[in-house]
Amino acid sequence: MNTHRTPLFGALIVAGLLAAAPARAQFTTTPPQAGTVKQPSAAKTEREYRKDGAKHLYAAYGKQIHKGKLPPLLYGVAIIETEIGADGAVRDVRVVRQPAAAEVGPWAVEMIKKASPFPAPPTTMGSVKYTEIWLVDKSGRFQLDTLTEGQR
Repeated sequence: MNTHRTPLFGALIVAGLLAAAPARAQFTTTPPQAGTVKQPSAAKTEREYRKDGAKHLYAAYGKQIHKGKLPPLLYGVAIIETEIGADGAVRDVRVVRQPAAAEVGPWAVEMIKKASPFPAPPTTMGSVKYTEIWLVDKSGRFQLDTLTEGQR
């Protein structure tokens, strides 16, 4: 056995394993917010409020929005239920369908919580609970189903 090649061979194996590992670093922290518009919602139904919630998240995380059509294979797809109180504060966030990439769920939940307060629901609605589908690529950019531009 040639001992001169063993350290190099080991380094090549480690480098190959690191290259093959999924890119998870972008999901360890939530991105900074860009700011949001604090106008009350004019929605009459939870379905209409879902659009206001999506627009609010797009305003908060504009740099993280995937522009254009999403790639054919997504890194993670999560279904998340969010409850917004009468004052616009996030009351509860629950992952209804876990994504295959486990780190995407907690990452999205934390982004929702940090974007609080959301537009206050109309007083006739009180609080509102809605479900949104998060479509996430491996770079950490996302679209929400409500405002998606589709897939290639």
